[in-house]
Amino acid sequence: MSFITNTLLSLHGGVALLAIFIFPALESSVFLGFIFPGETAVILGGVLAYEHRIPLAAAMAVAMAGAIIGDSVGYWVGREFGARILDSRSGRLIKKEHVRTAEDFIAKRGGVGVFLGRFAAALRAIVPGLAGMSHMRYRTFVIFNVLGGVAWAVAFTVAGYLAGASFRTVESVSGKAGYALAALLALIVVGVILVRRRKSARNQPALAIDMPADTTMEANRAEEP
Repeated sequence: MSFITNTLLSLHGGVALLAIFIFPALESSVFLGFIFPGETAVILGGVLAYEHRIPLAAAMAVAMAGAIIGDSVGYWVGREFGARILDSRSGRLIKKEHVRTAEDFIAKRGGVGVFLGRFAAALRAIVPGLAGMSHMRYRTFVIFNVLGGVAWAVAFTVAGYLAGASFRTVESVSGKAGYALAALLALIVVGVILVRRRKSARNQPALAIDMPADTTMEANRAEEP
């Protein structure tokens, strides 16, 4: 892990941008995220931008592209080969509790689970594949995949840029910060759902009161000569 980190920090220019693209792209498509988290490469991209070895905007762009493309590949791999991969010898390397957690995420939250899973290191590598296995509509998946990929890439690239030479502090807390951000976003989503349900519940009694009145008027009209 430290060898990969030090190697990335020695890169510059197009080679550095290629590496920042590759690690997020391979994270969920070939489950590389269980070995080397893509967020570390993205943070290091921010550090390289801080050191003026690559443009900050370019670091963000390739991180976004890698995250979005990699998760899309992971979705189709899961849809076509997911069950076989989990049953194979290599699939045993994936912790069962991570699979169960990701499955619950997808079952309960749907597309929102794809977005939130992007910020949780334990889920990010397998949520796209499980979304494919569950036959989630690709249009739904890609919308939340793009939203999550853009937000994630910008957040961690900027974190690395602001941290500069102190990037290892950001790297050590990035996983916890990701869970905290995912929890906050989940609370916001739940709050919006509850508010909508309360509004619909308030409207239902009014509709129930109006119905008898309409029925009475129709009955009176029928009785008129």
